[in-house]
Amino acid sequence: MDAPRIQYARSPDGVRIAYFVIGTGPPLVMTQASVVAYFDMEWRTSEACRAFFEALGESHTVICYDHRGAGSSDRDSTDFSLPALTGDLAAVVDQAGVQRFALFGQYHAAPAAITYAVEHPERVSRLILWHAYRRYSDLAENPQLEAVRSLIDKDWRLYTETLAMVSYGYGAGEPARSFAALIRESLDAKTLKASMAATREYDLTSQLRRLSMPTLVLHRRHHVRQPVEIARRLAAEIANAHLVLLDGEAFSWYLGDQSTVLRQINEFLAEEQSVEPATPASAETRREAPAVRTILFTDIEGHTQMMQRLGDAKGRAVLREHERLTREALAAHGGAEVKTMGDGFMASFGSAQKALECAAALQRAFAEQPVSIRVGVNAGEPIAEDDDLFGSSVILAARTASQAQGGEVLVTDVVRQLVAGKGFAFADRGEVMLRGFEDPVRLYELRWDTGVPA
Repeated sequence: MDAPRIQYARSPDGVRIAYFVIGTGPPLVMTQASVVAYFDMEWRTSEACRAFFEALGESHTVICYDHRGAGSSDRDSTDFSLPALTGDLAAVVDQAGVQRFALFGQYHAAPAAITYAVEHPERVSRLILWHAYRRYSDLAENPQLEAVRSLIDKDWRLYTETLAMVSYGYGAGEPARSFAALIRESLDAKTLKASMAATREYDLTSQLRRLSMPTLVLHRRHHVRQPVEIARRLAAEIANAHLVLLDGEAFSWYLGDQSTVLRQINEFLAEEQSVEPATPASAETRREAPAVRTILFTDIEGHTQMMQRLGDAKGRAVLREHERLTREALAAHGGAEVKTMGDGFMASFGSAQKALECAAALQRAFAEQPVSIRVGVNAGEPIAEDDDLFGSSVILAARTASQAQGGEVLVTDVVRQLVAGKGFAFADRGEVMLRGFEDPVRLYELRWDTGVPA
């Protein structure tokens, strides 16, 4: 899988927060562990990191973002207060266009996730907490932490290497050395000290009792930095919490026994998806009965390179024009916008014919623009929930779009059959293996320049 595109949300105080979207399915928003994190670098250098996100992305749309002051986010931030971090999370989910989602908060970023969940219970369906704590003073009980902190001003390199060993476990070897290098690439000592000063003020004790959604507390049994008692205290304060203690000492969720972590997350999130309404389906129920829909995905080809080439201001102007043209085409052909991913759209149609006419109109419109888009179309019976669509038919539409080149519209065989005899022309692109599907899928290219009925 290619590296996810870097996208940006602007926090209420103007700080640009870098975020990344991976996979397809119900949304899962993940915070970073702390200011010492750098998603793009972890993705490029850690096979374990890539494997974890690719596996999680098989069943979820994962939205992960870098902490302010670090990684690909703006690095000149000096405000690391809890309101500022909560504002960053709010900005990311709003920019990503998700209305209701599961939330994964970890370590020093968990307080922001908890605060957001308390303030917006209508948007957070489930909460997962990894190595979280009630208040920072719980961590301060560990004398090893105090010894490590004393190295920050004395020897920055030695500090990062010691912190990595303490965080990942002394037997981690290369992963710990890589994490130390990542810290040095992500931020400087001054920024870390400012973040740590703010973190010492965190106290979520009163907030925990206000959490109303199901909460999964995950904690490794043998991590020397955070004794199990911290997790037990945390879970005891949350009314609807389930504590799972995992074997091992690795601080990161993608190191150590990765398969068990993934299983716990997937099983916890699947519980919500399997719950049936207590009353007969109506307009007021959250989950609608499946109906045949044609799903269309669009994506800007070379989005990251375009933003780097044009710069933020000009690049954003191009994106605004892209959004305008796409929404005009959807409105003209009866398409319903499901969500936007910054550089692409997901839309739903009640008619396969209307979806293909819209796809053709989009390509004609973008033929005169400085960017090219790729389009993928599939039809099936997706699950409708909270103004979003889920299921294998949606995943297949997204996978189909990923196979297209700029200026192309690719469709599945079911779409081709639905519009048989209606004047559309297709070119057979053959069978391809798509991630998440056991059998090969035959795709067809819509000849939108010559083979679309007027």
